[in-house]
Amino acid sequence: MSEWAEFGGIVGRYRRDSTPWWPEPARPPDGAPNVLVVLLDDVGFAQFGCFGSDIATPTFDRLAANGLQYTNFHTTALCSPTRACVLTGRNHHRVGMGRITDLATGFPGYHGRIGKEHGFVSEMLGPLGYATYAVGKWHLTPDDERHLGASRARWPLGRGFDRFYGFFGGETHQFAPSLVYDNHRVAPPRSWEDGYHLSEDIADRAIEFVADLHAAEPEKPFFLYLCTGACHSPHHAPPDWIDRYRGQFDAGWDTWRDATFARQQEGGVLPEGTELSPRPDWVPAWDSLPPDEQRVAARFMECFAAFLSHADHHVGRVVDFLAEIGRLDNTLVFVLSDNGASSEGGVHGSVNDARPWNLADRPVAEAIARIDEMGGPRVHNNYPWGWTVAGNTPFRRWKREVHEGGVADPLIVSWPAGIRARGEMRRQYVHAIDIAPTVLDVLGVEAPEEIDGVRQTSLDGVSFATTFADPEAASTRDTQYFEMFGCRAIYHDGWKAVVYYPLLGRSPDLGEDTWELYHVDDDASECHDLAAEQPDRLRELVAMWWREAEANLVLPLDNAPFDRIFGEDRPGQSPRKRYVYYPFAGPVTEEAAVNVRNRSHSITAEVEIPDGDVQGILLAQGSILGGWVLFVRDGLLHYAHNFAGLEEHRITASAELTPGAHTLEFRFDKTGEHQGRGTLLVDGDAAGAGDIPRFTPTRFSITDDGLTCGYALGMPVVDDYRAPFRFTGRLHRVVVDVDGDPFVDPAAEADLSLRAQ
Repeated sequence: MSEWAEFGGIVGRYRRDSTPWWPEPARPPDGAPNVLVVLLDDVGFAQFGCFGSDIATPTFDRLAANGLQYTNFHTTALCSPTRACVLTGRNHHRVGMGRITDLATGFPGYHGRIGKEHGFVSEMLGPLGYATYAVGKWHLTPDDERHLGASRARWPLGRGFDRFYGFFGGETHQFAPSLVYDNHRVAPPRSWEDGYHLSEDIADRAIEFVADLHAAEPEKPFFLYLCTGACHSPHHAPPDWIDRYRGQFDAGWDTWRDATFARQQEGGVLPEGTELSPRPDWVPAWDSLPPDEQRVAARFMECFAAFLSHADHHVGRVVDFLAEIGRLDNTLVFVLSDNGASSEGGVHGSVNDARPWNLADRPVAEAIARIDEMGGPRVHNNYPWGWTVAGNTPFRRWKREVHEGGVADPLIVSWPAGIRARGEMRRQYVHAIDIAPTVLDVLGVEAPEEIDGVRQTSLDGVSFATTFADPEAASTRDTQYFEMFGCRAIYHDGWKAVVYYPLLGRSPDLGEDTWELYHVDDDASECHDLAAEQPDRLRELVAMWWREAEANLVLPLDNAPFDRIFGEDRPGQSPRKRYVYYPFAGPVTEEAAVNVRNRSHSITAEVEIPDGDVQGILLAQGSILGGWVLFVRDGLLHYAHNFAGLEEHRITASAELTPGAHTLEFRFDKTGEHQGRGTLLVDGDAAGAGDIPRFTPTRFSITDDGLTCGYALGMPVVDDYRAPFRFTGRLHRVVVDVDGDPFVDPAAEADLSLRAQ
């Protein structure tokens, strides 16, 4: 209801008979702090310097030295779910985010669409008089609602943020990202050749947003939600930052893990008596690797470290700006990661994560040959899982799983004006759902009963503000359930029951469950399974898990039946046989664009060719990591198909285009599974042809690169051009006609979603 609905003045027939009235403006509580949430991606428990790493993170270390380190903090093991917890204060299944948005199913805990009854922190603080800003990674909008024709209801500005600048998917190219500004898509402000990097850009936007506020309303508090792309793959960093780490990881992950564990013990990060969990059998010993594999594995880690340090530096610029304008002292800062370190690079690491779901290998030999390209714009590098285990020191397992390696993460809290403690550790049990209630507690306000007329659900989180001043304060959370892809755990009063379940493509069978039991108060790294010794306690905890699961909409359990996920009738566009694109339109996300994979199709551009040189994009999809492009260069019509960065298949017209109106066409005739013959036509006459023996089967874009008409964004599909490479003739429209049903490989699509979250 509008605040003007209950007018408090008098309206007479004339002004002299009337009394004006203004509603009381929203005023935050006296002394209300600014709130800054810095949420990193795929950073393990041991990868900040202050948590034992030798990676340089001076900004995060400084914040910890001026505040508190929470060494018993937990997340959900995955990206979107943890972000949902942080922003709503509710358990992730309760708000429909049981998994990432890309793997939504038609069940209450898994639909991936957070309703208005689950208010965001931004929606809670805005009515209190806060400015609300989000920059960086979002990943809370369903994939079928990310295109420019979609509703903006679940975009950031639809969920209480005043301004947004960042990217929507699980990952993006750090040198040529797919960007959204408020409610529209934009190109990066400069190219990677000119030194662009996303971490710097989002820091610039964060500073800009706060500076704009400070110039107009210097007393108004803000909520800034700053989410880096670091350190999700691709592990991109400027060359000079990578150079700083040359040789630092040559001793390998086993030695690094031992040294990190020793630093953690010495620095008091771990409870006394904590043991280093053994390296898993499936992770090779460093000394077992041939010298060339050691060399490239070390380079993978150098790139990751540079990526993290570079992000730390640019977050530091934001922190320094707050200090410069006198706002840092009264800013409540949270620094955390969304889950444990990621194993998605596989046993050997990867230079292009598009390969696995496009049925292509990631050979070690290629990584060795391209070692000098690591960390740069032409590769999508992701380190091997030996470094994953090291990054989660001292814990077991990793992201996507609910042993501590997946759910135990670093948390730093700093608030110079409100926390007297400096550089102290806190061991109280804290979960991501507890951050929002803590903010409200600090402000001295209750969670709202209604937001915009919508009655709100209760919060699951509990404030841990009592621990700010008292290191001996009791934990405010004694129970917390976990579930991710059938992996389950329950924490209760210092004990944890946990079961690992592999992604096998079938639902968990209770008869096959093997629950483990750990007294994590004494055994934080889950080294001693007490299930056989204390079966009664284990049964109680397992029964508690099922009660929590039912109460929090976790059921039905469904760990990996991805054929059902991608095969069911999910919301989205109805498939059609003809798609029409115009050169003045923005990029079209892959989910909303025409699907030309494994089906015959034609691409027809209606153009007018001017006198003189003509060049530019007609239609393009993907990037240097994989895609296709129809373009004109040197007066000739070209088509190129880039298969996952492994093979390029090109067709070039035999004659130059003449001035005047023309139809320029590429026709693909399918001759087998994921293969066919391509033909170029000018005004209906064949102008060139060639075979395409490996057409991309599953996905062109893994970094949210869209389909563009008349121009290009991001990294080019082939090296013949650089974005934007706008068509210099007149392009009226491009029509794509497709035959047969859209091709979807459920297992490969699921693998893509898992790797890109």
